[in-house]
Amino acid sequence: MILSKKYNTSLLRFVLFLTITGGFTACGPEILRNTSIEGKKIPITSDYATTQSIDSFVKPYREHIDRDLDSVLAYSPETLDKSKSIGGWQTTIGNLMADVTLEKADKVFMAREHRHIDVCLLNHGGIRSIIAKGNVTARTAFEIMPFENSLIVIALKGEQMVEIANYIAKEKKPHPLAGMEIHLSKEGTVIALAVQGKPVEAGKIYNVATSDYLANGGDSMDFFKKGVKSYDLDYKLRNLFIDYFKETDTIPVIKTQRIIQDK
Repeated sequence: MILSKKYNTSLLRFVLFLTITGGFTACGPEILRNTSIEGKKIPITSDYATTQSIDSFVKPYREHIDRDLDSVLAYSPETLDKSKSIGGWQTTIGNLMADVTLEKADKVFMAREHRHIDVCLLNHGGIRSIIAKGNVTARTAFEIMPFENSLIVIALKGEQMVEIANYIAKEKKPHPLAGMEIHLSKEGTVIALAVQGKPVEAGKIYNVATSDYLANGGDSMDFFKKGVKSYDLDYKLRNLFIDYFKETDTIPVIKTQRIIQDK
């Protein structure tokens, strides 16, 4: 085979290029790579105990936080406990939390959107402690609501209000509820439903206050995903309760029934 001079020259240049670049690569710095990772458990013994100097450094901060958390904000005349139900469908602590959330949310929502909150729905499992009889402090709010849940308002149609009632009837749990009254048959089916004392209307928009966890479908509350609009009030539920405690002398014991079942 006969190669032209032009083709031969190009080939020589290409070979020379590969030789030079290969030389540079071979002479470059060595690249190190991890081939394995090893770990070991370090037992907590007296060798790792907090030293006096560290404790002294932390002490003023700890005392400052404890002082803020333990300052008395209100008084509870009796223990509010989610394990003690009223008629099987409500609890005093759940009623309090729902009523307080609706009240505080309504003020913020009216100031921002010039509309009222119709209903508040929280979840029974989200109540993590009791409100013990006696002094109520900021620590109390952290104990009953340790999560960083925020207050969300979801605009729902009347059809979703019916879904809420059916969900509660099926769950058979005393979820904190305010602004809505559900009437159940002996068998536990929904036979009547009212919001703010009026029968629910299909197609009508109702503003429901809840937590961001539930607004995203937590606890299988998928009806919140069908909302026509959502409003983030930028208000932690824990802070909402702390603000309420600061404004209240004696915590009310609320025993009104929101879910009523025929006997």
